[in-house]
Amino acid sequence: MNLFEYSRPEDPSTAAKAGSADGASYIAGGTNLVDLMKLGIARPTRLVDVNRLDLAKIEWRSDGVLRIGAAARNSNLAADPGVRARFPMLSRAILSGASGQIRNVASTAGNLLQRTRCPYFYDGVSPCNKREPGKGCSATDGFNRIHAILGATDACIATHPSDMAVALLALGATVVTLKADGQTGRIALDDLYRLPGDTPNIETNLKSGELITHVELAAPPSGARQIYRKVRDRASFAFALVSVGGIVAMENGRIASAALAFGGLAPKPWRDPEVEQLLVGQAPSTEAFEAAADCLLKDAKGRGDNSFKIPLVRRTLIACLRDLTIDGAEA
Repeated sequence: MNLFEYSRPEDPSTAAKAGSADGASYIAGGTNLVDLMKLGIARPTRLVDVNRLDLAKIEWRSDGVLRIGAAARNSNLAADPGVRARFPMLSRAILSGASGQIRNVASTAGNLLQRTRCPYFYDGVSPCNKREPGKGCSATDGFNRIHAILGATDACIATHPSDMAVALLALGATVVTLKADGQTGRIALDDLYRLPGDTPNIETNLKSGELITHVELAAPPSGARQIYRKVRDRASFAFALVSVGGIVAMENGRIASAALAFGGLAPKPWRDPEVEQLLVGQAPSTEAFEAAADCLLKDAKGRGDNSFKIPLVRRTLIACLRDLTIDGAEA
């Protein structure tokens, strides 16, 4: 492990300034960053510990908005009675990730900003544009069973691993930040992440030192059903092959609104407004659900080992839509 400086600021503005220094990284739970440092993949020259900042609260505003502190622990968020009652999809998504021990220390912002679990990224030897820009992508012609079928390029086909981010995307979350110059930023979660293009090493639209302070969720539509379903190789401590987070409101037997997000399919949590609009106004039916799946997958590209994801996400989406509109949601 490389040598690094360590600081523990007492307030967010000091933290944001410290985080803007060259080579600085924020650390809270450290469940991903420390692993990357041990492997020599992440080499920060300064760690800015944000655990003393007052950013761990889970609060409900008078207008029904949920305000989640960036340092709120995953276990606390999943267990919050209000979250379980009003955002069951979020609670279910969190509980489907990692292990109880990791959820006890992992933070909200850290979960959203975790790095891919592509084995070529982690091995430290194979060519990887995300780790060493310009070296190439070993996964494109290698073992790519867990890799992306949407939004990828030849430069990178890694997927984003967060379950929480999928649920928050479906719920229309907004990320609140503090910049190094003291200005507050607000970023729709979908805009937080970047697709790889030719620069897969740049994963978010955060500026240097920009510190996530909170995540905000507006109240869901009254009476809307929510679901989170994760398909994975084993029941515990496995990342999604395919996951679906959905919220659907019905009116007079037809779909009044729909929000759907997907994990395991793309370099970022994936949402396609065209798919959602296609469902609005439709009566629940196999034909309507298949049309939505066709729309989602129109640009899907398998690369051998991961081609099975195309029929898998089709079946998973159709099953989730059926549960949300016909049989009743899981959550």
